Amino acid sequence: MSVTRPVVLAVVVAAVVLQVSVFHAFSALSYDGVVPNLALLVVVAAGLVRGPELAALLGFVGGLAIDLAPPADHIAGRWALALVVAGYLAGRVRQDSGASPLAAMATVGACSFVATSVFAFSGMLLHDPAIPVGEALRVIPVAIGYDVLLTPFVLPLLMRLFRRLRPHEVAY
Repeated sequence: MSVTRPVVLAVVVAAVVLQVSVFHAFSALSYDGVVPNLALLVVVAAGLVRGPELAALLGFVGGLAIDLAPPADHIAGRWALALVVAGYLAGRVRQDSGASPLAAMATVGACSFVATSVFAFSGMLLHDPAIPVGEALRVIPVAIGYDVLLTPFVLPLLMRLFRRLRPHEVAY
């Protein structure tokens, strides 16, 4: 087993723990309890550097961890699905957005929109009473804004980490 797997798993776990503990503590101060999605940023960074396969896998692991970690109040599997789709999308556009910081921010915004929308609409399809339709549609722009605002501080570090882990597997 290479050193890559434990490090990548540790990064995903750290992002989920920060998201559901530290950021959740500040959710009362934010708009409608929305917090930045750190797991999404890890998934997008993996997609931009390593491609759709690893990003989708990390999206599943990170999303399932978010789904199962307290204070989750929704049907499990919704964030896993949302982050798999976002990771695959980020990995498919990696050649276009990996080199430019502005394109990377646009990719984060698009992936945030897709992931939050998949989460919201899967809740509507599953008749999840935790989040009403009106509230879900109202918080999507806020979630995108938080993710994009956090991008310049987090994404470059994560992309550098993914490049260093296995430089021979990085697609340029």
